[in-house]
Amino acid sequence: MKFWLSSVVVALALCNAQMVRADEITLVAPGGMRCALDKLTPGFEAKTGHKIKATVGSGGATHMQVVKGDLFDVPVVQPPYDDVIKSGNVVANTETWFGSVPMVVVVKKGSPKPDISTPDAVKKLLLGAKYLSYPDGRGGRGGAAGVSFDATQKQLGIFDQVQAKVKRTEGLSLMKAVTTGNIDFAVTFASEVNDPDVDIVGQLPKAISTPTGLVGFVHTRAKSPEAAKALLTHFSGPEAAAAYGACGMQAGHP
Repeated sequence: MKFWLSSVVVALALCNAQMVRADEITLVAPGGMRCALDKLTPGFEAKTGHKIKATVGSGGATHMQVVKGDLFDVPVVQPPYDDVIKSGNVVANTETWFGSVPMVVVVKKGSPKPDISTPDAVKKLLLGAKYLSYPDGRGGRGGAAGVSFDATQKQLGIFDQVQAKVKRTEGLSLMKAVTTGNIDFAVTFASEVNDPDVDIVGQLPKAISTPTGLVGFVHTRAKSPEAAKALLTHFSGPEAAAAYGACGMQAGHP
């Protein structure tokens, strides 16, 4: 009986120790991280016992939340992020690259795939389109995909010509615009393409569209810095690489 009681006490002690070590980690990230979060969260929680409470929004809006001091144990931001470091809200030496996500062209499933192999081919496609759609990056709080594609058009010297054809939307609405035929094609992050009724034509040439990085930090006021560091380690480790690949991303620093 004493042996049985001792075993129960030991088991309860271990259980309580695990409960004490388990933390809820709050995380904020731009939409480009959504797919990877869905894939990585279950494995991390099972491995560590910690729970992730994620807030996902537009790149501009989530970035500003971090700069102004909203408390998330792990902020995930996109370059450039000098203002994030200067804000004092993140521990600079915890900077951890998770991966990068390219911009892709998306068409309705089964539709002809246009040539986007060169900057000139992309320019021809944009000028010849009747309507196209991509996320709204205006105002400093919009989607990073929109900011990126605005820059691409400006680099090609056709921004003003293209804008009259643009129907700005994002997320599920963007995919619906493609599948219903309201637009010729859409442009967004590869990790945001989540509809089986669309086809990815391919990613834009790097000469006119640099893949956007996703970088994690530990917040200076994180409730459990060790748990936050464990998340950074898991999300940048070998187990994460497959998840990023499945989301159309490249693991690590580009």
